[in-house]
Amino acid sequence: MPKSRLVLLIALIFTAALSLSLLNEYGYLAIAPPVLTTVRWIAIALVLYFAYLKRSLTTWILVSMLVGAEIGYDFPAFAQNLNVLSKVFLKMVKTIIAPLLFGTLVVGIAGHSNLKQVGSMGVKALVYFEIVTTLALFIGLAAINISKAGEGIQLKAAATDEIKKPEPQTVSDIILHIFPENFAKSVVEGQVLQIVVFSILFGIALAMLSEAKRRPMLEFAESLSETMFKFTNIIMYFAPIAVGAAIAYTVGHMGFGILVNLFKLLATLYVSLAAFVLLVLLPVAYFFRIPIKKFASAIAEPVSIAFATTSSEAALPRAMEAMERIGVPRKIIAFVMPMGYSFNLDGTTLYLSLASIFVAQAAGIHMPWEQQLLMVFTLMLTSKGVAGVPRASLVILLGTATSFNLPIEPIFIILGIDELMDMARTAINVTGNCLASAVIARWEGEFNDNPTPEQVLVEEV
Repeated sequence: MPKSRLVLLIALIFTAALSLSLLNEYGYLAIAPPVLTTVRWIAIALVLYFAYLKRSLTTWILVSMLVGAEIGYDFPAFAQNLNVLSKVFLKMVKTIIAPLLFGTLVVGIAGHSNLKQVGSMGVKALVYFEIVTTLALFIGLAAINISKAGEGIQLKAAATDEIKKPEPQTVSDIILHIFPENFAKSVVEGQVLQIVVFSILFGIALAMLSEAKRRPMLEFAESLSETMFKFTNIIMYFAPIAVGAAIAYTVGHMGFGILVNLFKLLATLYVSLAAFVLLVLLPVAYFFRIPIKKFASAIAEPVSIAFATTSSEAALPRAMEAMERIGVPRKIIAFVMPMGYSFNLDGTTLYLSLASIFVAQAAGIHMPWEQQLLMVFTLMLTSKGVAGVPRASLVILLGTATSFNLPIEPIFIILGIDELMDMARTAINVTGNCLASAVIARWEGEFNDNPTPEQVLVEEV
């Protein structure tokens, strides 16, 4: 059977299985649970067969999300034990981040560009980041004021150890947090921005040395970055299993019912993120002549990893490789993308503006526009330097709520579905940072519209 017909057949069977399950769930049909389970697993078996034929890592990751969701739904107790697999994957990916950033940034600054160009890229990147994140902030603010998702919420205080109330941070604290006091400590704590600052300064210092003294360290940095990319390829063989386990845990832990209970809040976030992509990112891509189809195909894998694991860091190595394949020079990727992890978290910025007003609405507190704007701009400032890891945005939200004398109880409502919300905002973070690297490359006149065959090559698993 031709692949196109097989895809159509699988899509029809899977849609039918999902439709029957939903109709049975809401009482429109009465079908025995074992029958529905059997139908769903038959559909999943066909999807697995298609993934076997396709032999693509991206396909396997997407299919594993479906398998994980089904396992979480059918075997919730077992699924909650699978979280260890996704944690192993995240731990292994986090070991890549520091050496990869150090190697690529040092090579990008000291090996392939002059210091004047580094300053030019930095200014252009910061201008772009500030414009885009401000637009994200206002879209989130408008969305929550239109949907009023927090109004009518019945507060129910709950104790939890998952997030702790942080100490309020001053502007001085935020500035000091940017600069490392000990590089090894920054690596151990996963402080991405501090690693970036150290690597940039190290690269600048290396660029100022004579060729004879610069070459050995530069060769070491080049070898280190290439090794870490190969290291990434090895770890990515485990990605489908880790992604499936992450989805299974999420569904088994929370169930699908939470989507019904807080559908309005979830819908507000997802719709506003979609609006951000259509109204901001897409026009930016057209304006800077970024090949949309090629770009979307390249980022499919890192975005799917980010969506499932709720970690931007987990997707960073693959995202860097993907952008190089479509023609963005590595020196620009190595500079712009890690910088974006601190200054261009589009999805997180939008979420924070939306969630902060949701907290006020749930508490029955009316906030005038001036106060709303003050709050979201405060959030935008305090979110700088936040690593792309799960739960980080909730900690920031807690700190801001405390600063503005808002009750903490509504945040625990958000905590119940934070994993589902985190999936979408993390995927947009990765998408926005990938696009930022392409935009800066075009702005610098270095975007390669016809990359070499070595760059275009995509490894299939």
